Amino acid sequence: MKEILREIGMIARALDSISNTEFKEYDLTKGQYLYLVRICENPGFIQEKLAEMIKVDRTTAARAVKKLVMNGFIDRRDDPKNRKIKKLFPTEKGKTVYPLIIREHDHSDRVALSGFSENEIETLFHLLHRARKNIEKDWESVKKGNKRIY
Repeated sequence: MKEILREIGMIARALDSISNTEFKEYDLTKGQYLYLVRICENPGFIQEKLAEMIKVDRTTAARAVKKLVMNGFIDRRDDPKNRKIKKLFPTEKGKTVYPLIIREHDHSDRVALSGFSENEIETLFHLLHRARKNIEKDWESVKKGNKRIY
């Protein structure tokens, strides 16, 4: 079997390294830009849904959110119906940086997919989407404390 997941991992790590370097000047490090993008695209999200969307544990999400709040990129606001729930919103600073992150993301997409036909891009997207859906089942199970059966 081809080592597809290694290839995906190498691509992800390379792009993450590039992004962390490029966004350092904005005080966005260690993947915080991922969280900021999701919050800008889904204002009012709660932290648990954010962690689920990015596929990280709650503790990792909590650390990233805390740093984004400290650096002025996002705000936590009480839910009007339930004060225990904190909703996440981008600040003006976060909204200002968001287009720069999207510009970098679009550039990375163009570079990664250069030489691919539209049909190949569509096929790749659908295949990767299916692979993600397959692995989400295990992710959910392991997240709940279960072990995978090999």
